[in-house]
Amino acid sequence: MPDNLLTVTGLRKVYDSSTGSVEAIGDITFRMDAGELVCIVGPSGCGKTTLLKCISGLLKPTSGSVELRGRPVTSPPPNMALVFQEYGRSLYPWLTVRGNVELPLKHKYPSRSERGRLVEDALRAVGLDHAAASYPWQLSGGMQQRVAIARAVAYQPEVLIMDEPFAAVDAQTRADLEDLVRALHRERGMSILFVTHDIDESVYLGERVVVLSKSPTWVQEDVHVDLPDDRDQITTRALPRFTALRTHVYEQIQRAKRGEAVRPPAPVA
Repeated sequence: MPDNLLTVTGLRKVYDSSTGSVEAIGDITFRMDAGELVCIVGPSGCGKTTLLKCISGLLKPTSGSVELRGRPVTSPPPNMALVFQEYGRSLYPWLTVRGNVELPLKHKYPSRSERGRLVEDALRAVGLDHAAASYPWQLSGGMQQRVAIARAVAYQPEVLIMDEPFAAVDAQTRADLEDLVRALHRERGMSILFVTHDIDESVYLGERVVVLSKSPTWVQEDVHVDLPDDRDQITTRALPRFTALRTHVYEQIQRAKRGEAVRPPAPVA
């Protein structure tokens, strides 16, 4: 039976300025169950990052609601963690890898031994247990992003939100990090909301792909990804079903860019 974790209902965001108002998000509604890996894609400038900021409580929506486990999100929830694209800015260069991963745990876990166990477990999960004493500036970009992911894993959130986290790394590193996210999801049952501009990535990673329209944004389609749970970069991407799904998502985004997608009318009360 589905276990509803995150519910976004009628979310709307309007930015006001001295030159007028800009409606970034028109009306977004979707839900996410516990244990799901849901990807969000859409045309450039459709408000994906604005949506995540509203979901994570960093930005107040103009109207609509976000609920986590049935409770309204009005500020950053303690059971949510975020991983951003700019990993370099999220890591403290004067702290070791271990220190960076442990830092957000200090207010949640008073016991030093408990924090140490969680840090060691998270570093093993991302393949960085050998680099605990290193500093971020001594690591490659891909390894730095693994540190950011380890920090989120150690925090043990109910939902992990990732905002285009692999956009700044090379293709080979990106493939490795995608497989890491799949492994965390499958082996640890992590609930992950993953925003990306890469269509192939969304289909490879997700159990669902939520396709957004152009701004002012609404959910154009919620695509069920019926690929095997056991995926790899070579076999999965060669499947005819993978090709069909990525083609379908691509076509939907192109329709959104051209303004051809028609928003369904609101239900009559």
